[in-house]
Amino acid sequence: MKIINADVFQNDNGFARQVILINGEYLVDAAGYENIGGSDECVLDYGGLKAIPMLVDIHFHGCDGVDFCDGTEEAIQRIADFELSKGIGAICPATMTYGEEKLTEIAHAAAQHRNGRGADLVGINMEGPFISRKMKGAQNETFIYRPDAEMFLRLQEEANGLFKLCDIAPEEEGALECIEKLSRHTVVSLAHTCCDYETAQKAFTAGASHMTHLYNAMPGIHHRMPGPITAAWEAGAEVELIADGIHVHPAVVRMTFQLFGDDRVILISDSMEATGLADGQYSLGGQDVTVTGNRAVLTKSPDTIAGSATNLMDCLRTAVLSMNIPLASAVRAATYNPARCIGVANRYGSLNAGCYANILFVDDELYIRHMIHRGKSLF
Repeated sequence: MKIINADVFQNDNGFARQVILINGEYLVDAAGYENIGGSDECVLDYGGLKAIPMLVDIHFHGCDGVDFCDGTEEAIQRIADFELSKGIGAICPATMTYGEEKLTEIAHAAAQHRNGRGADLVGINMEGPFISRKMKGAQNETFIYRPDAEMFLRLQEEANGLFKLCDIAPEEEGALECIEKLSRHTVVSLAHTCCDYETAQKAFTAGASHMTHLYNAMPGIHHRMPGPITAAWEAGAEVELIADGIHVHPAVVRMTFQLFGDDRVILISDSMEATGLADGQYSLGGQDVTVTGNRAVLTKSPDTIAGSATNLMDCLRTAVLSMNIPLASAVRAATYNPARCIGVANRYGSLNAGCYANILFVDDELYIRHMIHRGKSLF
């Protein structure tokens, strides 16, 4: 397959008019394409549209009425189907705060999934249970544990290595030692934390390199108490950002891209099971959630945001059209950056030769007009 006349996303250089060449499931370079030979070439003209990689969401919980923590193949497949329909080609869903038995069940279900249809399950984000009770947000306090490297490694074995991130509040007892050990096995992220600047510095020195849903469930920046966000900036950490218009003010989203740079910001959706469905009552981590529009809050504590009801494609659109984030910066933050973070950039998140032919063709309003998934056209 040959794609012509589209403005094609480049990881570091915005967009350029170039030909996209596909052989089977993969993108190929000109030399590889010429070596294929044969007379079955299909040429598609997408003049007037932009070609971007399918998105990669490394932090979300569910959608379409199911949650990743349901721990079943049916739930995983339903999530994969919905995400692909919204232009997300690779997913790394997040666990909620549960006990080890439940987390083992979830890990085992993920390990058994074979990516036969829908978005590819490429990892798991372990958001709980090594977090602070004081900053638990919508997490269930009953199952919060002190950071435990051995527990994580047991779960990693059950998941066949699928855990790509592990969230830790670095002020908790034993956290720094746990970070030092786990950073050899996965990306360690600071999350749901009360830590100060100095403690965050120690965590990054110990091996942490990531911040979970920046600004949410952590101290902010004060001129005499710089906090963990400033420490993350100085340490060169990558930061997750929810651009749904609810979690972070547009001005702060713009500031974050300026401060951290578009090579270190990762757009996430943090979506929960209500995403794609009507307003009403839902659940997250065993707690009741009320959803109105794209705002989800704990029913018993309506001031506590409980994930989002927005998919990543909608977050990308909001970032560009409502928050004035440059298109190339927002696309990078929703594709290449998350893929690189969890170690799958050789196959996902860019339009480089060797990657899966996962392509979205979008108009100026960032609505999907056509998509190709693993080399197959999906209208």
